[in-house]
Amino acid sequence: MKPIPATVAGLCLTVAVSAAEVRLPGKRDLLGLPPVPVPADNPLTLEKAVLGKKLFEDRRFSADGTISCAHCHRPELAFQDGLPVSEGIGGRKGTRNAPTVINAAYYTTQFWDGRRPTLEAQSKDPFVNPIEHGLKSHDPIVGVVRSDPAYRQAFERAFGVKPAQITIDHVARAIASFERTVVAGDSPFDRYLYGGDKNALSPAAVRGLAVFRGKGRCVSCHVIEASTALFTDNDFHNLGVGFDRIADRLPEIIAAFRKAKAAGKPVDEAVLSQQELSELGRFAVTGEVSDLGKFKTSTLRNIALTAPYMHDGSLKTLEEVVDFYDRGGFDNPMLDGGIRPLGLTAQEKADLVAFLKSLTSSRFATTGR
Repeated sequence: MKPIPATVAGLCLTVAVSAAEVRLPGKRDLLGLPPVPVPADNPLTLEKAVLGKKLFEDRRFSADGTISCAHCHRPELAFQDGLPVSEGIGGRKGTRNAPTVINAAYYTTQFWDGRRPTLEAQSKDPFVNPIEHGLKSHDPIVGVVRSDPAYRQAFERAFGVKPAQITIDHVARAIASFERTVVAGDSPFDRYLYGGDKNALSPAAVRGLAVFRGKGRCVSCHVIEASTALFTDNDFHNLGVGFDRIADRLPEIIAAFRKAKAAGKPVDEAVLSQQELSELGRFAVTGEVSDLGKFKTSTLRNIALTAPYMHDGSLKTLEEVVDFYDRGGFDNPMLDGGIRPLGLTAQEKADLVAFLKSLTSSRFATTGR
């Protein structure tokens, strides 16, 4: 592996590394994206990111030695698992679709309900969730990294700490650092709009972009700006997906959730173990009635690689997604006011799908799907 100079938050460097496929985001990766947000207390370095990848893939960090972060966020599947809802320890099924790690660095909150503010905070939760990694505490993870010679050396290089000083927060910072290297712009769309290559998009995709910005009204939540496009507003919306599961018994379900929360049951454990509680969405975090059934706006980047779609994985194809929005979502008392029937023609729908397929980054264009 080649040595690299010290890094500064926001500085874009292309780094040649070994087959480990860890590199700091370079100029090509970031075409169409802003600089990667990096917290002041966790500067991004290659040493940390390489360590984070090793931690991300370590199956010892689960109760039976079978589950790693990469189990649900598989690099060969664009860092998700291809399942409607993820499966953790012992094949236990959760209630939510595993979002891709790609460009998660740009979210201002993490998880479908936004219950964690940072990648560092997010990375610690799955380890101690009984549906996911199934550990009772983070202590076994700390025990492994303090005793494993390779980890001992890697943590000292990355953080300058001795084995006895390593904590779960160091583990979280390393994993988050790795995830901040899993960013990708440089799609045909980016080369067309931001790179000046007017041949980068097919005629159908160009028409689809016009639908996306116009009649389809997609851009109101999946944001495109003058020099960058995150394709998310980092907000939460009720589209009606899954709301029919709770509509008839909403007061009862809310009461059950509040009882579980008052008893000290963590939010993530509650929503991943019970489908009805999962459908409460952002409400499970804020307790605000206005947040019932709201889920985070996902980025559309690399969307062609990350089926199935929605928080419950209920839509299998991009065509189904477009039809869903064209119908105006699923009606319910809490439906967002901006969600209404679009009246798209068959040609407009096909063009919109062509545009969505143009959002696949060159870095992941050969992902096996």
